[in-house]
Amino acid sequence: MRIPLSTLHQQLKTILLSLGFTEHRADLCAQIFTNNSRDGVYSHGLNRFPTFVEHIKKGRTVPNAEPQLISSNGIIETWDGQLGPGMYNATVGMNRAIEISKDKGIGWVTIKNTNHWMRAGTYGWQAADAGSIGICFTNAIAGMPAWGGTTPVLGNNPLVIAVPRKEGHLVLDMAMSQFSYGKMQEYEFRKEQLPVAGGYDEQGNLTTDPSAIRKTKRALPIGNWKGSGLAMMLDILLVAMSGGRSTAEITASGFEYGVTQTFIAIHQPHYHEALINETINYTKGSDPVFYPGERTLSTRLLSEADGVLVDETVWQRVQTLNS
Repeated sequence: MRIPLSTLHQQLKTILLSLGFTEHRADLCAQIFTNNSRDGVYSHGLNRFPTFVEHIKKGRTVPNAEPQLISSNGIIETWDGQLGPGMYNATVGMNRAIEISKDKGIGWVTIKNTNHWMRAGTYGWQAADAGSIGICFTNAIAGMPAWGGTTPVLGNNPLVIAVPRKEGHLVLDMAMSQFSYGKMQEYEFRKEQLPVAGGYDEQGNLTTDPSAIRKTKRALPIGNWKGSGLAMMLDILLVAMSGGRSTAEITASGFEYGVTQTFIAIHQPHYHEALINETINYTKGSDPVFYPGERTLSTRLLSEADGVLVDETVWQRVQTLNS
């Protein structure tokens, strides 16, 4: 079913206000959830909202905590998120990186002790909308084995690279596994198999069954050993820069909270858009392929015109959260 964007936003905002959020934070967080569903990332939009509410009620997310600056070293800043809402902290972090970049060319902000930021790409779009190149990444609870192993020890650790462009920003938003756990949950909701193998079942066989992979937490790294190494190095880079909790410590707690995230913004007056377009046109050629972010834009336009697509069961559940 489809519902108007304003209806979804207002429902989520009302619930957050009932949980003690200030007007500004409730509006911002509700808008990010709404925009994620609007853009087709349902796993980190409406579908994730009940889990977000649960973390608030369990005290893992502090509604009105304000991130605090810990240290500054040239273009690099380290912050403590004080376990505040991940979307709020991430918005603050990327805004600060953008601010530094417009003064110094590059801004780097790392936030420890924060929470899940929902769709990673949100903050790439934020940077691109502000006219900056954006790069960001986070660590997470273990959901992949290291290559050659069987025990989940690596976080999915999404990585985002965004480049502004007048005709439509390029935004790469990718998890370190072949399919994010949110995407696998979407397939599970629809009772569908993954289009290609996404992980291992309990017998150690590669499978397209999202339920089996979500049970074992043995997702397949992108590029096999290359994705495994990249996931590990992102986690190491994050803790090296912040002193925050690693995937090991996050996993030992049993819940995904208190994570660490980095936001990098790069700003210059001219991005050589003609050369960017040349690369896009060469890559697309006569084949029906898409540049990173292209399908997001088409889904966004459809949602704005016809309403956002929601899972009816999840929507009904969300409507009872503040009753």
